[in-house]
Amino acid sequence: MLENYVPILIFMIVGGALAAAVPVLGYMLGPKRPDIEKNSPYECGFEPFGDARLPFDVRYYRVAILFILFDLETAFLVPWAVIFRKTGWFGMIGMGIFLGLLVIGFIYEWKKGALEWE
Repeated sequence: MLENYVPILIFMIVGGALAAAVPVLGYMLGPKRPDIEKNSPYECGFEPFGDARLPFDVRYYRVAILFILFDLETAFLVPWAVIFRKTGWFGMIGMGIFLGLLVIGFIYEWKKGALEWE
């Protein structure tokens, strides 16, 4: 019975070896010609104007939370819509509670000003 898993094991070993070997070969065989332009920090085509280690603004994290909020909504709404007729009222009430919580999160984000960017 274990002989059925031998091809999978071989596939995993070859894949792991390639995943380790390709970056190492690229580093060893790649050209190494550093210059000022290649080693300079890049910031959207502009010269950098601040320290790269400064913390992000809180508004960035609010937008990220908002994205996760709507991403989760889509990830749960699509499968629910596919089996909507099979779930009946139980599924409808469950999705109503879920959407209600998402609306509360959306209102919270709206009141905190995450939708306004300066």
